[in-house]
Amino acid sequence: MLRERELIAPAMTAADCKVPGERKRVRMYVGVDGVMVPMVTEQEKQKRRKKVVQKRRRVERKGRALRPLLPRAIGSDQPYKEFKAVVFYDETNTHRHVVLSRSKRTRILPLLKREAARVKYDAADERIANVDGASWIANQLHDADLRLTGLGLDFYHLSQNVQRARRETYGDENVEGRKWADELIHLFKHAGYERAYETLSVWRTKWRGRKRAAATRLLNYVVERRDMTNYPQFVKRGRQIGSGPTESSCKTSTTRLKRSGQRWNRRSAEQVAALANLHDNNQWEAFWASQLPARG
Repeated sequence: MLRERELIAPAMTAADCKVPGERKRVRMYVGVDGVMVPMVTEQEKQKRRKKVVQKRRRVERKGRALRPLLPRAIGSDQPYKEFKAVVFYDETNTHRHVVLSRSKRTRILPLLKREAARVKYDAADERIANVDGASWIANQLHDADLRLTGLGLDFYHLSQNVQRARRETYGDENVEGRKWADELIHLFKHAGYERAYETLSVWRTKWRGRKRAAATRLLNYVVERRDMTNYPQFVKRGRQIGSGPTESSCKTSTTRLKRSGQRWNRRSAEQVAALANLHDNNQWEAFWASQLPARG
């Protein structure tokens, strides 16, 4: 890839990520997420090839010579494959660097480390990661050794899990349940994990059966992500507590890939994703200008 060979400059670097109102402080965010892309399966490819062969035979019976069929690419084993998005951005999301790759989860680490080096992530004073609760993302960030100064669980994902537990225990329209959820979410954001954990632990004991199981699931969810829920410190320092820019980049970078009726070979999908990244990174015109032959 041109990016790997350093023929495409990064869309931004740490120098572009100064905190508004603070001339010297540099804060850069990183996000990692997965997004599903529709693929053409091997079964579908075999079915298509069979139809093509039958059609060609009918033509050949009429005496018309045809060129041999070209070898076909092997189809996917599943109708959807997860692509990985790595997104670096500044406080205002004015500058961002997006890379969408078909790499497997176990191979996203080299990509993450390479792009972090290219945008000079380690030069930022504050290196923040806001991600959803998927364990593989936190593990990859840890293994990449980005020297993070803050790792946050996306506040919306936390809220979603609280609301799910509310519906499973109180029911969807229960006023007491809505009040409980609002108070718990407020505790997480402004009082911190310890207070929220104490409240949640006591609340869990009031339920039995399936409702107790729902409460236990929420408790386990937040305990496993304890180090990612330091929202009061983030708020105090003016840091973001959501992964919205990453979620948004996943959506815009795959718009072309996920149109109605679209299905792809993996290689073709990654090539289209690379073009989408150029557009999303505001590098489209600069890249194509660099490909034009030099005028004498």
